[in-house]
Amino acid sequence: MNHIKTYAYDHTPLQFDFQQTVERFFVEEIPLYSFSGTGNYLILKIKKTDMSTWKLITVLAKATGLEERDIGYAGLKDKNATTIQYVSLPKKYEKELNKNLTTEKIEILERTYNKAPIKIGHLKGNRFSIILHDISVNDAKFFNTIAKKMQVGGIPNYFGYQRFGEDSRSYLQGKEIAHSGKKLKGSKERLLVSAYQSYLFNTWLASRVKLSAVISRHSTEEAAKKLGYPIELVKVLSKQPQFFKLFLGDLIMPYPYGKMDFVKEMMQSAESFRQGRISPTGLLCGANVQRAKSDAYHLEAPYDDKELSSLKGDRRFAWIWPKEVETDYDTQGRKLTAGFYLPKGSYATTFLEEIGKFSLKQKKAQ
Repeated sequence: MNHIKTYAYDHTPLQFDFQQTVERFFVEEIPLYSFSGTGNYLILKIKKTDMSTWKLITVLAKATGLEERDIGYAGLKDKNATTIQYVSLPKKYEKELNKNLTTEKIEILERTYNKAPIKIGHLKGNRFSIILHDISVNDAKFFNTIAKKMQVGGIPNYFGYQRFGEDSRSYLQGKEIAHSGKKLKGSKERLLVSAYQSYLFNTWLASRVKLSAVISRHSTEEAAKKLGYPIELVKVLSKQPQFFKLFLGDLIMPYPYGKMDFVKEMMQSAESFRQGRISPTGLLCGANVQRAKSDAYHLEAPYDDKELSSLKGDRRFAWIWPKEVETDYDTQGRKLTAGFYLPKGSYATTFLEEIGKFSLKQKKAQ
């Protein structure tokens, strides 16, 4: 992703040192519902360090003799972090697990049972705790103020840089594979094509954030001129109380989940959006997915690749609200611990980038 990300907030950038390591990046999965305590599935609450979810599944499969596909999990967690997540496996393999699971990197925190296995997406969200270094006392105070402001106003739900591979260009390979028209082979190809899907979503979202910024920071006349929009339309858009402007035909969804609907009455939808009751969605293009209509369709179309049909399409919230924001500053060590909750599929790094206003992607040492 070589283009600069468009930020929604216009405060001055902050300075801090971010590194995603097991000592500085903690994430805990919040399950979608509480487990029943009885049933044929063993539910493990697992704390792991320096280990990807894929690797965890492999280790559990080896210990139990199960196929990897028989082990359920809700979401993928990074390797370079200390993470707590839930997995499920058939209860009858519990003895094998107890006998054969021996690794320092995995700690079983709790066990319970459930009638059904855990499936992908079976989580509400994640709670993060991230330690930032080299941050001044003023920037730490400002960080807290801005983060709390974002808790009320929300942030754009960009995919994080992690989605786009080491060189940030994996989406280009994905585009090639998508355009070849062939069936996808294996998880690597699926991942590359979904990186391309995510890239299109991010570019669409950046364009909508940009036009919203133009409307909120200029007079109606100036904004109309800059955007090449009729002045009447800009007047209506600028009346909306929230930063991210809605258009007729936008697909909105109750937040944090519910049934999709189109924006038909702009001010009514805008008011619900301002209160955090609904959020607009962006397109992850692919097979059988609903597209926006009317004005919103024209804003979406340049980022919609109809040739991408090897993956199912989806809609993704364009705007989310961080919750439970708390910060703790260590004056001696010039370290800030930031705690917050994000809904599933959202990236902690996206939130931190919106606050700091710089890319957190670590440059590889040459």
